[in-house]
Amino acid sequence: MGVNKAYQAYQNNAVNTASGGELTLMLYNGCMKFIKQAIKDMNDNNFEAKNINIQKAQNIIQELMITLDRKIEISKQILPLYEFMQFQLKEANIKNDVKKLEEVLEFVTEFRDTWKQVILKNRQQQFAKGASV
Repeated sequence: MGVNKAYQAYQNNAVNTASGGELTLMLYNGCMKFIKQAIKDMNDNNFEAKNINIQKAQNIIQELMITLDRKIEISKQILPLYEFMQFQLKEANIKNDVKKLEEVLEFVTEFRDTWKQVILKNRQQQFAKGASV
């Protein structure tokens, strides 16, 4: 039990000290985890668990949609993709369609990988600025 509490404290600390960019990365990773679990649940005919995991993925996509800065041009391009992912998740849940889940997983993975590169590039620039001071 002590190990579980320590891990939970570590997770809470990681979230509480994360930058906005790191939180977004955590959201993408969580969404990927829930979609993969929903695929497994669907293949195992565990429809209750599938439904729960798809809803968790939908909630994450919803959070990503809400936090978009609509004044930034790229947000206007990202929003329809998030809306598409939401629709596909809903359809996958209703129709028990693994292919739709896999399609959304591809999108989320690509967003996550791109976001990871942005964070790394940002860190490199900050490090370069710090080294030149």
